[in-house]
Amino acid sequence: MADQLGALLREFRKQAGLTQDQLAEESQLGVRTIRRLESGKAGDHRLATVNRLADALKVTQEQRRRLIATLTGSPEPDPPHSGPSAPNSEPSTPRSGPSAPPEEPEEPPPPPPWPTPPPVPEGLADAVQELAREIRRRWQREEAQRRVHDPFPLPVRWHPAPAPLTDREENIQRLGPGAVARGRELSGDLHRVTEAYRQIDSARLVVLGRAGSGKSILTIRFVLDYLDQAPAPGRVPIVLSLGAWDPTAIELRDWLVDRLLRDHPHLGRRSPGGSTLAAALVDADLILPVLDGFDEMAAGLRQEALEALNETQHPLVLTSRRGEFAEAVRAARAPLVWAAGIELADLTVDDLADYLPRTDRTVADGDGGPAADTRWQAVIDELRADRSPASARLAEVLTTPLMVNLARTMYSDDPDRDPAELLRATRFPTTTSLEEHLLAGFVPAVYRRRTRRPNPDGSGRRSRGWDPESAQRWLGYLAHHLVRFDRDRQDLAWWQLGDSLRYSSRILAVVLATTLCITLADVVLSPFASGGGIGIGDFFLAGSLIGPVVGVVFGGVYAVTIVYRGGAVFEPSRVRLRLPLTRGIIDRPIRTAMFRFVDGLLGGFVLGIGYSCAVTLERTLYFGVPLSRPGVIDAALINMLLFGLIFGFAGGLVFGMTAALEAPVDITSAATPTSLLAANRATVSRQLLVLVPMLTLAIGVGGRLVMSVFQGTFGPLNWGLRDGLFIGAVGGLGGGVSYVLGFTAWGQWVLLSRIWLPLTGHLPWDTVAFLDDAYQRGVLRQTGAVYQFRHIRLQHHLASRSLAGTAPADRP
Repeated sequence: MADQLGALLREFRKQAGLTQDQLAEESQLGVRTIRRLESGKAGDHRLATVNRLADALKVTQEQRRRLIATLTGSPEPDPPHSGPSAPNSEPSTPRSGPSAPPEEPEEPPPPPPWPTPPPVPEGLADAVQELAREIRRRWQREEAQRRVHDPFPLPVRWHPAPAPLTDREENIQRLGPGAVARGRELSGDLHRVTEAYRQIDSARLVVLGRAGSGKSILTIRFVLDYLDQAPAPGRVPIVLSLGAWDPTAIELRDWLVDRLLRDHPHLGRRSPGGSTLAAALVDADLILPVLDGFDEMAAGLRQEALEALNETQHPLVLTSRRGEFAEAVRAARAPLVWAAGIELADLTVDDLADYLPRTDRTVADGDGGPAADTRWQAVIDELRADRSPASARLAEVLTTPLMVNLARTMYSDDPDRDPAELLRATRFPTTTSLEEHLLAGFVPAVYRRRTRRPNPDGSGRRSRGWDPESAQRWLGYLAHHLVRFDRDRQDLAWWQLGDSLRYSSRILAVVLATTLCITLADVVLSPFASGGGIGIGDFFLAGSLIGPVVGVVFGGVYAVTIVYRGGAVFEPSRVRLRLPLTRGIIDRPIRTAMFRFVDGLLGGFVLGIGYSCAVTLERTLYFGVPLSRPGVIDAALINMLLFGLIFGFAGGLVFGMTAALEAPVDITSAATPTSLLAANRATVSRQLLVLVPMLTLAIGVGGRLVMSVFQGTFGPLNWGLRDGLFIGAVGGLGGGVSYVLGFTAWGQWVLLSRIWLPLTGHLPWDTVAFLDDAYQRGVLRQTGAVYQFRHIRLQHHLASRSLAGTAPADRP
């Protein structure tokens, strides 16, 4: 049979005028596979391989049937009668029945039609198309970043999932009572997943596979093919990491809206219906959630998540490891309702033989041409022979795209390493040791090479040469930051990096930063308030007394805030400041302004008390006024009340007014980590430019009003114009900067991730460049506004090594 298939394939290739190399390129198969098939040496043919060859050769339907018949060993059909017919002769009929019609060549079934897209409400069509363009650009870039097509995509194949893990076929096809389900073929490869999805009437699909089996790659290809093939405007597929969803705390609909706003801030604009564009798109059924990583949820949340999904009718695609999903199905006593299922298959030795040698671009010594026999050939031959337990273990490990890509990175990209070491039984006695070796060697391997980072103008520049040991230590800290909680987190957000520190460290950092800000503001502004006659040493002494006291009080406010929030970090601002010109005075809810007023009032009152304590301390230590002197304590208590009211009403008024000047961020493209960081830096800078003069005037003028109200009640009160403006300027400049550093996402990033963590050696000084470089090298991936590790197994491996304090990957 193999000889017959090879002869037939060779005949069709010559008819098509293709060489073996050209046929390999057209069919995306290896040249060695073509040669083995034509020579009759390959005995494990697959129907999918034959179909790919038939597609590349553009054979007729009859020729395709001959190839398949030769492969399966079934009798080859008789060729249709092609001789001359007598005039007025009737076509011959089979002897088994005079009325049987002549057999027609079978045509391939047309692809199933796309279901009618949901109606697009007025005013949302542009948002749908813009979102679709951004999603397409994002995942095309991500696919290129992962080198999926270099040299060609690994053959990720799939077959129907086990029946207990899917719904009944009648329910999947949404049939009525008594209707009979039609047959459906759910099997194929990476390029046919969208076509299979179109056959699912319920538009709900579960993709199962073991760790590293290619679920993420299949998800990316599904999104791109869906956007290319689906009618527009229609649903836009959005890939979401399901590990970040807590179904007990937030409904799926609200979580989808929140993720859209995070990754696409421009969807925070108002829709014609009054809600945000993100909420309008979700409510109009114009978002297709592609929920990646059901298995990455906490074990205690999976049943809740499955039950929550079963209460919805959303079309969706869900990916998971088989074991975790099966456990949730058993706990919920029901699969995902209306959902069909597919399961990814393992790679074969033939797949490895086609792929790994072509990833090796090692140049042979001497003539400068490519090596005639790649370093992988001896390994492939050993895997084929299967003569030792070591080869069996390696063949078992290299059945997933993850491990194949790790092996490719360690050995094909490093000319100094020989993949034959993977067959050393004494060094790798178990499959686990092999997998750990590949995981451990990945980061050092990618950091030993220089990558090229794209510039906006299309050119490239060399990446920084980060030390592999330092890079592994920093990445290990980031991975440990994600897995140190009760449940794994996969999203590596720049505004959450400070959350890796203990409360005490975060509070201490805010206290020190506030102390420095208030001290510098007091020292810089004191000469303008004094009018001369006071030495520079006196300024520093006064500032060094006031700064620490205010810093401790400000740190106390910060501590109460983060404890009240349960340690939650501050989210990036989704608003910008703008003047309400032709639009109404306020288009944000009044309740928002009231909350801001109350927060500013309480926080300012506490800071006023702290400032009065600092003034009393200054009089005692600097001017020598003892606390035991009559009236000192009474004056201190009066100052606490008055300064509390002045600072409180100033803070409440300023922060309440800024709520009226806020509008959604206007970003015309999807957010990336660096673009969102830059946008928030600009937003916070504008906020600071508004806060400083407003707080200065509010404290200076408001203090005059408060003093006039209580004049005589507490005796004579002094609040001169110069003193009031000085106190207001110190509060505006020092307090405004302290507020930005302590209570905004960008400020916390600067204080904790750019200063504190690098000082302690946990992160590099240029954290932004390091994260972007790790993405360019393929260690991290981008998912909207956050980074993620390339694979959850790599994240867990780095986290465990960081926790154990081990050294980088072992070398032979």
